[in-house]
Amino acid sequence: MSAQTVAVAPVRRRRGVNLEKWGWIFMRVSGVVLVVLIFGHLFVNLMVGEGIHALDFAFIAGKFATPFWQWWDVLMLWLALIHGANGMRTIVNDYVTHRTARKALVWALGLAAGLLIILGTLVVFTFDPCLGVTEDSVLWSECAALVGN
Repeated sequence: MSAQTVAVAPVRRRRGVNLEKWGWIFMRVSGVVLVVLIFGHLFVNLMVGEGIHALDFAFIAGKFATPFWQWWDVLMLWLALIHGANGMRTIVNDYVTHRTARKALVWALGLAAGLLIILGTLVVFTFDPCLGVTEDSVLWSECAALVGN
């Protein structure tokens, strides 16, 4: 018996940014950051103070009045949507064999994630607890005190 030698073709490396590698790294890093953000969110909302009994419109309005909690929730929103869309993109790339369908689904995922990120960010940063409150409302005195009228 003799050993056969097989000629191996040289491996060609593509030049440029390896998006799949950076997507893989993003999924690991964002997953860890999301765990911290989500458990911090749950702890503050459900355990601190009166716990779940304190959750009402005023509690959310108070949280969204401070930039720290606005950025906390926006970061959680952005990371969760991008993380989820990237995971769905990976599943689509793995299981959808038709090229046009795969491209359409990936575009739809990107557009849906982008739209939700924009809308969610607008809600967090433009939240106004006094929007639509009239003089007949129970909240009129609180809103009038807030604006200084």
